[in-house]
Amino acid sequence: MTKPAKISIYFLLLIIILFTAFIADILFGSVYIDPKSIIENLLNRTIESDPITNDIILNFRLPKAITAILCGASLATAGLLMQTLFRNPLAGPYILGISSGASLGVAILVLAAGSSAISAFFAFSGWGQVIAAIIGASIILMLVLGTSVKINDTVSLLIVGMMFGSLSGAVVNILQSISNPDALKIYIVWTMGSLSSVTWNYMYVMAPILIFGMLISFALQKKLNAMLLGENYARGLGISVFWTRLAIIFATCLLAGASTAFTGPIAFVGIAVPHIIRGIFKTSDHRIILPGCIIGGAALLLICDIASQLPGTGYSLPINSISAIVGAPIILWVIIKNRHLHI
Repeated sequence: MTKPAKISIYFLLLIIILFTAFIADILFGSVYIDPKSIIENLLNRTIESDPITNDIILNFRLPKAITAILCGASLATAGLLMQTLFRNPLAGPYILGISSGASLGVAILVLAAGSSAISAFFAFSGWGQVIAAIIGASIILMLVLGTSVKINDTVSLLIVGMMFGSLSGAVVNILQSISNPDALKIYIVWTMGSLSSVTWNYMYVMAPILIFGMLISFALQKKLNAMLLGENYARGLGISVFWTRLAIIFATCLLAGASTAFTGPIAFVGIAVPHIIRGIFKTSDHRIILPGCIIGGAALLLICDIASQLPGTGYSLPINSISAIVGAPIILWVIIKNRHLHI
């Protein structure tokens, strides 16, 4: 069998896994729903089931599954971009401190909510936390972009991103130590991650941002392949390393920042999926692994969401914990298998 044929088969299998996981994510939950009712709802046919069932399918499970697809694809894409930019197999979508900035924005709003009635109103409203996370992530984005203009060394930029993350984390820890227990509980619940918090109203804002970030990534495919071989090689091909790096950082911040803002931090998906896709396709060509990461990331987060529901028990686990349980062994395997890490 030729290599193109194998690649086509692998993509077909990934799409089948994605579709199956999508249906299963809608099917399983704390409340059992007849598969026939789900199919009728999805196909927009005449609904004979009760309104509560329809509401669960259309306004809870369907947007949650779509959120898993969008955020899983976005985090995997952001992880691939970071691993390519820093040529480090353990780089992830949050390495530039974007997640920490979003967490800081939510922490300032939620943990300081008791200081005034206005802040309390925004802290406990759905849009309040989203807006705070976007503002926090945007501030870090501006700082990272501003720093990248002054710093030409990629390794130094990596360290700068880590420092921004550490500073944000330090401020969050201070706020946690002086906040009241009720506000602290709300913040901790947000850090656990939740796909179910994204309603259709949020979807209209989140989806365009994430899709735009992925479109930028597709436009960078050839430049990303050149960056894998080193910045000097990329310059030799006439590629502007400065603008390419800036575009990669901007796309990553859109993907990671928006995902974190709407769902909370979700760990390991962005680091693990690129390695899984490289292992499947046996290549580092971004024309293959970028769409592979989009499909694989979406499928993996759907599977994590199904596992977090604990079907048949009525309980639900934090999505962040499930993604860590799935992703951490993959990262350990990468470290053990590759003593000299490379991508």
